Amino acid sequence: MSRAVSRPALRRSLVLLTGTALAAPLVLTVPTVPAAPAAAATDPYTVTALKVTVRAGERRCTLDADVYRPAGVDAGHPAPAVLTTNGFGGSKADGSTDALAKAFAARGYVALAYSGLGFGKTGCPISLDDPGIDGRAASGLVDLLAGTRTADNGTRLDYVAKDGASDPRVGMIGGSYGGAIQLATASVDHRVDALVPLITWNDLSYSLDPDNAGRARGAGGALPGAYKWQWTNGFFLIGEAQGLVHPDLDPSRTGGAGCLHFVARACDTKRLLDSGKYPAEKTEAMLHYARSVSPVSYLKSVKAPTLLVQGQADSLFNLNEATATYRTLAAQGTPAKMIWQAWGHSGGMKNPAKGELDLAQGNLETSYVGRRILAWFGRYLHHRTATDTGPAFAYYRDWVTDGPTYATSPTVPSGGGQRLYLSGDGKLVGNRGKVARGSREFRNLRFATSHSEDSLAGMLGAPDPAPYDARGTYLDWTSAPVAGGPVDVVGAPRVTLKVASPATQQVQNSADAADRLVLFAKLYDVAPDGRKTLVHRLVAPARVADVTRRFTVELPAIVHRYEPGHRLRFVIAASDSAYAGNRGVKPVTVTSTPEDTGVLELPVTQGVLR
Repeated sequence: MSRAVSRPALRRSLVLLTGTALAAPLVLTVPTVPAAPAAAATDPYTVTALKVTVRAGERRCTLDADVYRPAGVDAGHPAPAVLTTNGFGGSKADGSTDALAKAFAARGYVALAYSGLGFGKTGCPISLDDPGIDGRAASGLVDLLAGTRTADNGTRLDYVAKDGASDPRVGMIGGSYGGAIQLATASVDHRVDALVPLITWNDLSYSLDPDNAGRARGAGGALPGAYKWQWTNGFFLIGEAQGLVHPDLDPSRTGGAGCLHFVARACDTKRLLDSGKYPAEKTEAMLHYARSVSPVSYLKSVKAPTLLVQGQADSLFNLNEATATYRTLAAQGTPAKMIWQAWGHSGGMKNPAKGELDLAQGNLETSYVGRRILAWFGRYLHHRTATDTGPAFAYYRDWVTDGPTYATSPTVPSGGGQRLYLSGDGKLVGNRGKVARGSREFRNLRFATSHSEDSLAGMLGAPDPAPYDARGTYLDWTSAPVAGGPVDVVGAPRVTLKVASPATQQVQNSADAADRLVLFAKLYDVAPDGRKTLVHRLVAPARVADVTRRFTVELPAIVHRYEPGHRLRFVIAASDSAYAGNRGVKPVTVTSTPEDTGVLELPVTQGVLR
């Protein structure tokens, strides 16, 4: 937006976005569950509301928090603490944040839940979990837990276990927006002892403007990706709607650069993405800012042991994000482990699969992920050195109906690779010598002709049309039917391609990076009766730096079983309705010969595709 948005205009935008009037707050929190009732006299903890004013960057922000104190915990009998905050659009009072606090307080931890900056009744604008702002604010709450800071009403917490005079024993847990804040806080405050970030990001420039071909540099500088406009607009409108949800907001919540409730740099980034134009200097600034508020830029400062939990059903923050964070932490010696669970932003939050973590039910002891979280905090907050925190990597298998649904591995991702070659006749073959010579062409139109998902359907629980690709706007390659036994793919497939696009070649060195070719890679599962399934509705947008050279696209990681009789289909499409795409019509040709053809690499843990 280039100008400040009035409340009536914003309300109209939200009606257009959701199809309904904003009769109740539009909240995306992770996961969304009903708030638990207020504590009764017989509950094993008490809850006290506090206001805590802290320094956050250049501002002073008043945080709205609740402290959950277990029965029997006092200065003589201290307990470790768990700090948690909301997903985007939520607050300390939403179901997930409240449920987490109650779950840990009931298990003897001091729990401190607070509304993140710009949400609920907490002051200051939304600053995207910036470590220098949001991280510093959370560090002020660590001071509160240490007893070195009092709440605004003078309350001092003197019942939190300590590792030093001003060093409370504290872990953090939360999902999505409440996940990244943990890494941001731990990067600026090494007193944090353990982290459990659920379904969060590694790099917002990848999350919201993904380029799965890597951030190559063109003639004018770093290249943008393909703008994930549905997810981004949904979150932006939720953020701007805070004035409708909370009409008595603290004046400190005022945003900048034309935004009501976001900091100016976030607003500038959104404006550039909306413009569809990517001049080099502005693109560099956009990417730099998105990364500066992302773990990718500050993980080197994170020393707290970290248990990453990421969702397989998640097109917002896919499995590749957690994998990138895990690899960085492990490489620098920070204790880290990772779980790929079933649910994520794109499905399964409200009704988790049997045996999966369900915060509404507080099933920590009876779910695999819950037991791993309890063990993590037991090891690093209670200092139970003999506690087994589990394998380095675990992943949920949706095809298992009898027996353990999680498989484990000492490496991430597990399994070796299998190569399939893109044949000129549209087949995927396991032997380069079987590649048929041939060329095929597709072209984009001036509107989206492929559909992977409607992101708003995932946010609002609405129906979503099945994925489709319009004839002439995509190419596909299909394997032979799986024979012998099932084929399990666990990890991120990769494809190396070379395409020809004279129309792109003529403009790809222009000052505006938007002129470069964009394509979308994806994997389908085709049943024997011809029905096809886009695996978890995931796609890999790629902006091609130079169409005269080969390039490699890393697809989002998956955990998927191809059953006997099923076929794997690889597709590259010209567009996708959830993303911004090509500017101008750009015909693309793919030529295959045995000597020079595209190669699809699959991380297969079981079986063989031929």
